[in-house]
Amino acid sequence: MSAEELNVINGMLRQMRSQLAGTPEGGWPERRKNMEAGIGAFPADPSIELKGVDANGVKAEWQWRADAPSDAALMYVHGGGYAIGSIATHRPMTTAIAKGLAGRVLSLDYRLAPEHPCPAAIDDAVAGYRFLLDQGIKPARIAIAGDSAGGGLTVATLQAIRDTGLPAPAGGWCLSPWTDMTATSGTMTAKAEEDLMLSAESIREFAAAYIGSDALNPKATVLNASLKGLPPLFIQVGTAEVLLGDSLALAAKAAEANVTVTLETWPNMPHVFQMFGAMLSEGRDAVAHGVAWCNARIG
Repeated sequence: MSAEELNVINGMLRQMRSQLAGTPEGGWPERRKNMEAGIGAFPADPSIELKGVDANGVKAEWQWRADAPSDAALMYVHGGGYAIGSIATHRPMTTAIAKGLAGRVLSLDYRLAPEHPCPAAIDDAVAGYRFLLDQGIKPARIAIAGDSAGGGLTVATLQAIRDTGLPAPAGGWCLSPWTDMTATSGTMTAKAEEDLMLSAESIREFAAAYIGSDALNPKATVLNASLKGLPPLFIQVGTAEVLLGDSLALAAKAAEANVTVTLETWPNMPHVFQMFGAMLSEGRDAVAHGVAWCNARIG
């Protein structure tokens, strides 16, 4: 990462942090508009075809390159603290994923908090998974992925799939996953000065919108729920983010539960650095690693 790239990205991170701080006059709807406007600086890959679809009552979008197999899929659940974010905000990254995926991407617009608190997002993600099964796609040809809150939602969805007796997908790819609503890991303070976007305070505010005062609820703090029997996990996290501890704890607990887990830590990278792939080689490389991992399981 060059000094010029670092300055541009740091400026964007600070802007995102200011948008997350406090409650704007327009509340959560205004925050959602601000996120869409900020991510608009990155274009989606124009070679990827897009098609909106109703996935068992959940708004979703198919994204695929022309020669992508139709019998394999990656379901993507976006980040944004469970309260902001959308298919549109993450289209630059999900189309980058679709570019190399040995299948199609189904990007999911699950319901957002605080209007739809936990477990609405989980219910919608399970509905999206059932939609893929209804299309005749075999579980072994499906992976689930998500960033930040979407990374935690990926794990929560895998747990819900297991608990409802549905056949397990091939694996879960977690990008800087948020797995602990209490925001009490050691890196919340150790990395506070390095993380230019997130803080323990902003994380707790989003947690309150999603789960209220029940921060220990295992449906939201997925570390408090069993990981036993989950499919393989691939975790990526930057070392310059306060959520580093959430990824380390998830990897350790997965290993203790005999889940096959791969953890990648990326030195000096910020929260969900893959989103900056248009200007950051590390972001592109991390996406390539994740796509390769998924392809090895669904391909």
